[in-house]
Amino acid sequence: MPELPEVETTRLGIAPHLAGRTISGVTLRAAKLRLPLAAELPRQLSGQQIKAVARRGKYLLFACADGTLLLHLGMTGHLRLIPTGTPPGRHDHVELHLDNGTMLRLTDPRKFGTLLWLTADPLQHPLLARLGPEPLSPAFSADYLYQRSRRRTVAIKIFIMNSTIVVGVGNIYANEALFRARINPAQPAGSLTPEQAGRLATAVKKVLDEAIARGGTTLRDYVDAAGNPGYFRLELQAYGRGGEPCSVCGTALQLSRLGGRSTCWCPVCQS
Repeated sequence: MPELPEVETTRLGIAPHLAGRTISGVTLRAAKLRLPLAAELPRQLSGQQIKAVARRGKYLLFACADGTLLLHLGMTGHLRLIPTGTPPGRHDHVELHLDNGTMLRLTDPRKFGTLLWLTADPLQHPLLARLGPEPLSPAFSADYLYQRSRRRTVAIKIFIMNSTIVVGVGNIYANEALFRARINPAQPAGSLTPEQAGRLATAVKKVLDEAIARGGTTLRDYVDAAGNPGYFRLELQAYGRGGEPCSVCGTALQLSRLGGRSTCWCPVCQS
């Protein structure tokens, strides 16, 4: 699933080409993705000028004159900016046609994405209203993480993947941040010390920053708006490396499931 770095990479790729452009038409080739696609979307969006493209967690928000188009890429979705008239493929479900002869195409093989037109404050929509702070913002700090973790018995990995605590820290980046912070993924969140909270908050920020700089992580389906894969996969030190030697101490990395998700850690460095 595209995580925060992949969504942010997509935003950075499309935003300069969309800001100020007007939507001249909309093509829908599916009745629904994860949620139904409103039949009124072509009428609602045609003639709307895109003012900016923002991100909240893993959601993209296309701010227009009369509302906001909210998009989630789901598990396998990606966006491409291509010339109008480019023949569609089997999984090309939505196209926004722009006034300069290009179009933004949503490709979603598993149809788990979401596309909604909102006329009220998008941040108050039920999908966004309860989200925690952005991990790259000052609001996500060592003190915030420490205070929110008090009296919580859930494993720290599951805790930081909770979008009401902090948004956008998915499985790949939780594994990587905990490895860098030298914290066992199964450690109860409530036992986190202030010093550990500081290491973990810093590690989360650094891992996400580095992943964005490298275009995200491509494991199977993800490509950016220009069709390029993400190269942070080459930097992974924990995720997907079960049984391989730790890059720090050489011990074989352990692999298990935690909260139903693949979890990899070093039994020495993260003891």
